[in-house]
Amino acid sequence: MSRKVVVDGGRERYLQNISVGSHRYHADEPFDAGGRDAGPDPYELLLAALGSCVSITLRMYADRKQWPLEAVRVELSWARVHMADCADCDNGFEMTDGIEMELSLVGDLSESQRERLMNIANKCPVHRTLSSPIKIREREVHR
Repeated sequence: MSRKVVVDGGRERYLQNISVGSHRYHADEPFDAGGRDAGPDPYELLLAALGSCVSITLRMYADRKQWPLEAVRVELSWARVHMADCADCDNGFEMTDGIEMELSLVGDLSESQRERLMNIANKCPVHRTLSSPIKIREREVHR
């Protein structure tokens, strides 16, 4: 079951205090965007969520299949891509979001096992969520 994520921002410019259960994190903007670089920026947190989900999903799958997967490394980056650079983009916008994901699979895996793991990487829950239409409902609450 998912725990509630709480984000509190105060007077310290862009610094955000994040709590998830008993865990505490910070988010901020880098120096060049006016922040203090006291934590990852929001897009870096999004990439961390995706990379974590991919790695965990591959570990679960390999363990269930008893495959010799020793380690997974996921490197991600986010960028705004000009539509001319995006062959399959036809949404009418000049720019679109793009995520690049590189996976390194360590272990004595066959080529078919590697191919299957790469396919499974695109099916982790966070990847599927980011690839689907998402409805975000917001409302103001008074405390």
